[in-house]
Amino acid sequence: MSTLGLIHTTFGVVALLAGAVVLLTRKGTRWHRTLGHVYLTNMLALNISALFIYRLYGHFGPFHWMALGSLLTLVAGMIPVFTRLPKGRWLELHAAFINGSYVGLVAATAAEITSRIPGTEDHFALVVGGTSALVIGIGAMMIHRNLPQSLRRTPARFQAALSLKS
Repeated sequence: MSTLGLIHTTFGVVALLAGAVVLLTRKGTRWHRTLGHVYLTNMLALNISALFIYRLYGHFGPFHWMALGSLLTLVAGMIPVFTRLPKGRWLELHAAFINGSYVGLVAATAAEITSRIPGTEDHFALVVGGTSALVIGIGAMMIHRNLPQSLRRTPARFQAALSLKS
């Protein structure tokens, strides 16, 4: 593995771990914010480093587009936190985009792992696409099912930022 590949992988592993803790802990706490910053920083570095990896295609390819999409998801998840807009929905938008970002990270990791299984070389697109679609589908269902309950457990100071139906 190249030095850039090792750096990229390290950012990914740290983002996976920090993101998991952020998703599993109470929202709005100091730990949530601190580990959220670790997640955000590592995701930014992961995606930026991905833009400099050209070993697979030799030029800008589909994984570079996915890295740009991931960066946009991160930005979309953080803008509501900084602006507190739209009123009554900013916290939901933040949570939905950041959860989506994490699902994308897990999907990319799963696709990377399954594409390295011996004998899958001739079916690279099918393996990567199928794995990604499966993980994204499961992740979307989990977000839809769990996000409202997770948001209801936020500290009282954030409850006004929610427009959840009871």
